[in-house]
Amino acid sequence: MKKNLHSTFQIAAVFIGTIVGAGLASGKEITQFFTSYGYKSFLGIILCGIMYIFVANIIAIISLKFNISSYKELIDIVSPGVLGKVTDIITGFFLLSSSAIILAGSGALLNQYFGLSKWVGITLMCILSLITLWGDTEGLISINSFIVPCLITVIVTIFTLYVLFYKDGMTMSNMKNISVEKNHWLISSMLYAGFNLLCSSGVIVPLSNEIKDKKALTFGITLGAMGLTLLSFFINMMLMLNKPYIYKYEIPLLYISNRFGRSIQVALLIIIWMEMFSTEVSDIYSISKTIEKSFNLSYKKSIFLILAIAIPISQVGFSNLITILYPSFGVISLIFISQCIYFYYFKLKNK
Repeated sequence: MKKNLHSTFQIAAVFIGTIVGAGLASGKEITQFFTSYGYKSFLGIILCGIMYIFVANIIAIISLKFNISSYKELIDIVSPGVLGKVTDIITGFFLLSSSAIILAGSGALLNQYFGLSKWVGITLMCILSLITLWGDTEGLISINSFIVPCLITVIVTIFTLYVLFYKDGMTMSNMKNISVEKNHWLISSMLYAGFNLLCSSGVIVPLSNEIKDKKALTFGITLGAMGLTLLSFFINMMLMLNKPYIYKYEIPLLYISNRFGRSIQVALLIIIWMEMFSTEVSDIYSISKTIEKSFNLSYKKSIFLILAIAIPISQVGFSNLITILYPSFGVISLIFISQCIYFYYFKLKNK
């Protein structure tokens, strides 16, 4: 019982840590995908939470049933043929580009806010990623078991302080009167959930293969999704009440935390860097597991190969590639989720 409970919390931490990157921790992703849509953004966050629980559990069950250990194997089973190959290629490019962006972002964050050379941030990220990834799945679980409670503590602290000082404005009637900058909240929410689910499949699949406990996986994913939904609610509520000022900042939550003192700001910046690190580890882990299975190259050699490619890419401006890649990945991810649901209900359950 105690072991199962421990596994459940570890899985929940890995699930949250995989999805929460610097974008969500900074408030930037919530601003873009939810806050801009007004009070209906809360419905979008609930929808995301439901999709996380529903689809992530389907991915875990398929992984256990077929004993697979990489997202490529999942794609081959659920989406055989040309579409599957396209999904595999775009997912690989997306994860690699994400890894390169995080390296660049790590350098920029430490340079901008702490006055260190950008190469300090990049080197530190690479060294810590290597050390963590050397521990394979255990390394992934360990860092998320540490980072996620820190993340929750900082976000809940900022939210609690906000409630204490600004509770008068935190009413539903006030929320409904806040301006709406964008329409089609439903599409935005589904695209956001799709992005995260296809990315996180690279971690859910091998994690399921390692743990092999359906009950722990189900409870862990559900707990993680609920925790993620609650954190997103807190962040979205604070951002809603600070429109339009948040649109001027790269790190909207930093603007909000500014009123609560320097120590809170520094804690938030550290958490954002740690979430960059967590996402970097998840991305490299996902690609390495796939390379190991696809090209018969050892997991540890694959880690070095990915970093060797990501470091130079992080120094090159490739915004045009990202402009094309991100929308493509959003569309592909929704198609893939539909295929997972279809496969589970019409093929797997009929066997």
